[in-house]
Amino acid sequence: MRSFVAIEISSDKIINLISKFQSEININAKPVEPHNLHFTLQFLGEISEEMMEKVMMSLNSVKFSSFKVNFKDVGAFPKLKFPRVIWVGTDEIGGNSLIELAKKVENALTPLGFSIDKPFKPHITVFRIKNKIEDISKELDKFKSVDFGTQEITGFKLKKSILSSKGPVYSDLMEVKAEL
Repeated sequence: MRSFVAIEISSDKIINLISKFQSEININAKPVEPHNLHFTLQFLGEISEEMMEKVMMSLNSVKFSSFKVNFKDVGAFPKLKFPRVIWVGTDEIGGNSLIELAKKVENALTPLGFSIDKPFKPHITVFRIKNKIEDISKELDKFKSVDFGTQEITGFKLKKSILSSKGPVYSDLMEVKAEL
């Protein structure tokens, strides 16, 4: 099954502000559904039921404390002139905590043969762009100073992804909570 490790965006305030941004920005792109907003700590791809059990055991060994992340800044991958993804970023301190947690997840999964293809960059994908569109620098500049709010990160989830014509459908397989 297709799976990934993620932190969900659970704050209604943040979700509402991101939805407002998605409706106000003038670009030809498909917005990510509000209930699908998340940080991907590590994408695992297609894995067997047997491997899923091992992944769950490894993820249960990850220890971390809760932390806060402030959602701010907007940008695009791979670049503003040829965007494929539009994202919302984080503050530096919260972003560094996310990087640290992603590293712990990576270290837990490396012995099982999982590897990452590029360093983790804290962001939430808010648009996916299928067709080539023009340079969106000016449009994104209008939203550079938007603060989407703060969320406390208290856990991460192993999620299953089923691709459909209407977009991905995610479901939870397990959750790992922060230590108190």
